[in-house]
Amino acid sequence: MRISVRALLLFSVFVVATCGLVYELVAGTLASYLLGDSVTQFSTIIGVYLFSMGIGSYFSKFFNRNLIAWFIQIEVLVAVIGGLSSTILFLLFNHVVSFRIILYMLVSTTGILVGLEIPLIMRILEDRYEFKDLVSKIFTFDYIGALLASVVFPLLLVPYLGLLRTSYLFGLMNAGVALLLCFFFNKEIRWIGYLKTTCILAIVVLVAGFILSDRIMSFTESMAYTDKIVYSAQSPYQRVVLTKNDRETKLFLNGNLQFSSADEYRYHEALVHPGLNSISNPKNVLVLGGGDGLAVREVLRYPDVKKITLVDLDPIVTEIFRSHASLASLNGKSLASDKVEVINADAFQWLRTNTQQYDFVIIDFPDPSNYAIGKLYSNVFYNLLNASLAPDGIVVIQATSPFVAPNSYWCVVNTLQSCGFNTLPYHAHVPSFGDWGFVMAQRSPNWKLNTNYSNDLRFLDGKTFAQMVVFPKDMPSRQTEVNKLNNQVLVHYFEEEWAQLVN
Repeated sequence: MRISVRALLLFSVFVVATCGLVYELVAGTLASYLLGDSVTQFSTIIGVYLFSMGIGSYFSKFFNRNLIAWFIQIEVLVAVIGGLSSTILFLLFNHVVSFRIILYMLVSTTGILVGLEIPLIMRILEDRYEFKDLVSKIFTFDYIGALLASVVFPLLLVPYLGLLRTSYLFGLMNAGVALLLCFFFNKEIRWIGYLKTTCILAIVVLVAGFILSDRIMSFTESMAYTDKIVYSAQSPYQRVVLTKNDRETKLFLNGNLQFSSADEYRYHEALVHPGLNSISNPKNVLVLGGGDGLAVREVLRYPDVKKITLVDLDPIVTEIFRSHASLASLNGKSLASDKVEVINADAFQWLRTNTQQYDFVIIDFPDPSNYAIGKLYSNVFYNLLNASLAPDGIVVIQATSPFVAPNSYWCVVNTLQSCGFNTLPYHAHVPSFGDWGFVMAQRSPNWKLNTNYSNDLRFLDGKTFAQMVVFPKDMPSRQTEVNKLNNQVLVHYFEEEWAQLVN
């Protein structure tokens, strides 16, 4: 065997390992976007994929002839199934009840095929290397490919290509290797014409998918959203979608509604003013989350505030709400204010290094639907927050619905209390969300609230707030576990309670 063919076969191992892990990561990421609970999705998908590879490895012993031809055919199948997998899953998500079955079938099929390939390559090369050299080379290329995939996937592929293009690109890599092998083994394979044709057809389909991926994504999203999509983007952290109709603009992150322009003022007035209005001469305000700038808009109503620091993870969100004309109009161009400093960082890590103290802190994170967000509602996070709060400062937190998710809501309250905060729970009706809960917290046990609100507010006044602190008989307080980093009980509460609503 010529050295170039040996190198090509070893390169095939590298491609198999890289592409296989990328398909696995795409499936895990997509499942966490669509189904939530990223830890569960990634754990089950990795487990199913590795188990399926074991099945493929077992069945490789039944392939005794035409090993190169079989390897090429399997490589084409991996290219097509892996390359199309994300498109299939996006298209079917809103139309099939058994979405998880289809997800795991695709993961299993890919795993079985990849599991077949490595043993076949080893048998093809067994007469060309000593056994110890063969094993060393095969697994070296295998592990290098896996490392490359795990590094480039979050840093380059998802932010710059998105899930669909990433799948198509690595499908093309599989199909391209298969076609190269066809030419190198042109004289050794009887049905070489058939194999070349399948390789070329696979490449054509995958190239078309890569080119049309934006249209495919737009089509799948148009089926998922009732209103016209005016903006969509894939950030390293989430899928950002804006929809619009004659009445309202809506923001969705990973398919979850974040606000509607028709009633967001109710939410943001309730979030900001009860606390900030009660602080005499507030100077420094910290906003964690809230990259849409709507909470900042409300803070800017207070002329005494000199500095607003906004810490939001996703630069795509803060940028579109700063530069998109209609969105900047919605938040009153708040993110362009000289008083506002925007920091794109993980709030947990940022708080660990922060040395300043703030008179008022607004926590406007998404709901704790997964562990990455759940840590931002943990006792560890609230202890970090305590160090960043001025002695007489107040913090306010959006805390999900006390009606739909009472355990989740009171878990936030109880976790704050476990960290030495005195809490004031309250709630407001926001039509897009229903009854929604907030929690104010401070060190002092004595609340001195100023309920003489500005007449410019559309929703909040003294009488309204007096009703907001009253919880009716069907929403009583509850004793719950404290949300800790090592148990993330809040995420479990949240998933159980909102799943009951859906079912």
